[in-house]
Amino acid sequence: MGINERISINNPSDWLSPLGLVAAVLLVALSAVGLAAGAGKVTVIAWVAFVAMSTGAFAGARASTSYPVRLIWGYGLASGAMVASSAVFLLPQAVGLSPRVGGFGVATGLLLGYAAHIIGHRLGHVDIGLDLTAAQISAHALAAGAIIGLVYGAMPEVGLLLGVAIVSHKGPAGYAAAHRLRSGGLPVSALLLPAAGVGLTAIPAALLPVPEIAALNAAVFGFAAGIFLHVAMDFLPSCEVGGEVDTVCSLSEHSHAHLDRLRMHAVASTLVGGLAVFVAWLVVA
Repeated sequence: MGINERISINNPSDWLSPLGLVAAVLLVALSAVGLAAGAGKVTVIAWVAFVAMSTGAFAGARASTSYPVRLIWGYGLASGAMVASSAVFLLPQAVGLSPRVGGFGVATGLLLGYAAHIIGHRLGHVDIGLDLTAAQISAHALAAGAIIGLVYGAMPEVGLLLGVAIVSHKGPAGYAAAHRLRSGGLPVSALLLPAAGVGLTAIPAALLPVPEIAALNAAVFGFAAGIFLHVAMDFLPSCEVGGEVDTVCSLSEHSHAHLDRLRMHAVASTLVGGLAVFVAWLVVA
């Protein structure tokens, strides 16, 4: 059946997405290849992303009511961790290899990330016969995976902390997406594709031969920093009418005083997310 068809929750065959199942099986096969080829870090990151999004999707599908505080803390922790990781582990590499090229790489990543976000939002208003919640998240996961794979392929000594922090947003993203899919009567198992998407592109990308050219590596690290900084800023919890949290939790139904309390949770969660990366860095440094 098509990904955009309505489902009957009483019949398991109605909510099993063939594309999602194929993606999960392919991730298992690629993981074996990655481990055999020495891409252990990327393989671990791929499975962290898969488990995070799958767990979030499972929770979002089962939630009968929305939990704004829980979702805000999920987004905030992930966003804060991504900001800190991109600034600490990617930007110094880009600038150290070539300040100018690395800087242009950051600018390119930020601008293209913004452009992709706007285009994806525009496509959300066009009926192309697919569920765009799953399609947009899948495209994002596949692109992010390719970038992660190139980063670890170029600099294998980069630690696991960077990759794990970068994919930390998969949990709350899976929760929000599953909540929307379930509310619309769509198969939540379609999210197996974006859950596996990071690994589907990260593992092959990590195995590509990357020339040891300083300018090229600076461009890769700079572009990755720009993209992930854009994603991190996009995931900053917005307790405003029309924002991501509002879409899932209907914040517009609450009073301004309640929204102000939620904004404090948003600030606290992002600070804790960034602090967690700092503490983890102190431990492993």
